[in-house]
Amino acid sequence: MALWNRLKESAQTMQAQLEERRNELRGGAFRDASMAVCALVAAADGTVEPAERRRVSYLIANNEVLRNFPADELRSLFEDRLDAIAADRERGRADALQEIAKVRRKPLEARAVVQIGILIGGADGRFDLAERAVVREVCQALDLPPHEFDL
Repeated sequence: MALWNRLKESAQTMQAQLEERRNELRGGAFRDASMAVCALVAAADGTVEPAERRRVSYLIANNEVLRNFPADELRSLFEDRLDAIAADRERGRADALQEIAKVRRKPLEARAVVQIGILIGGADGRFDLAERAVVREVCQALDLPPHEFDL
C-alpha cells in the first residue's frame, strides 16, 4: 500500500507541475513526443488490449496539459503510433524513440514527456516493471537521469 500511496502522490505532484507550465507546452514536437511516449508505455508489455487503448485515449483527451491540442488529433497520433508498434515492434519503438528525442534540447518539454509517460503508466494504479523500463529508455533518449524521476 505504501508504494501505491507514493506513486499516487508523485503522480499528483507531476500533474500539478505540468499544469503550472501548460502554456509553455504548445509545440508540435512536444505533442508528437507525448503521443509517442503514451504509445510506448501502453505497449510496454508487448500487447495492447482494446480496453487499454480506450483507457489511454481517455486519459490523453482528459489531461489538462494535453488540452492545448485537439483531442481528435492526439487520439489519431496515439493510434497511428500504436499501430506502427504493433506492425513492427522494433521499428515502431525505434521510430517512437526518435520522435521523443526531438525534444531533447528543450528541457521543459523533455521533462514533461517523461512525466506524461509516468502518469500514463501509473494511471491504472500500477506502474509495472515493463512500463518503468520504457520510461527509463525514454529518459536515455532525452539525456535525462532516470533517478530524477524515481525510476
